[in-house]
Amino acid sequence: MATQEFTSKAAQSGSAEFPGGERQGVAAGATTVAGGTGPGEPASTRGKTSIADVVVVKIAGMAAREIPGVFDMGGGLSRTIGAVRDRVPGGRPNVGRGVKVEVGERQTAIDLDIVVEYGVPITDVAHDVRENVISAVERITGLEVVEVNVAVNDVRLPEDDTADSAGETRVE
Repeated sequence: MATQEFTSKAAQSGSAEFPGGERQGVAAGATTVAGGTGPGEPASTRGKTSIADVVVVKIAGMAAREIPGVFDMGGGLSRTIGAVRDRVPGGRPNVGRGVKVEVGERQTAIDLDIVVEYGVPITDVAHDVRENVISAVERITGLEVVEVNVAVNDVRLPEDDTADSAGETRVE
């Protein structure tokens, strides 16, 4: 793509008119390169957009939790701390638990720690999680997802629910 250069009338006269009536000096004979700044330029060329790691973490965490068969996210300690936080009045669930990301200017890599339900095919759940996370992150942020690593840390067994409720009735 060739860059088009031109000399503006304002540059020839030695000043430029800006919105609001401000005047600013411009060197005589100065050239302006297309794709620069100014009201006539497209919005996509007037600045830079940066996306924080926490944004990608939240999007990936929400996308992973949408998949049937994913019971929880994070390792044992982070799930325990999360359970305590969830029981505190006014506490919010941490959607980023179990998600680590590296974000560059145009690409991102994501690591997920998940807990699956007993009986679901783990490879199918991991595949679905990977596809949903890639789709959501690329659609929302515009970043290219170079990899999504899924680590299955635990399996939620059906008797885990009964053990929790039995433990609550035994202690007074």
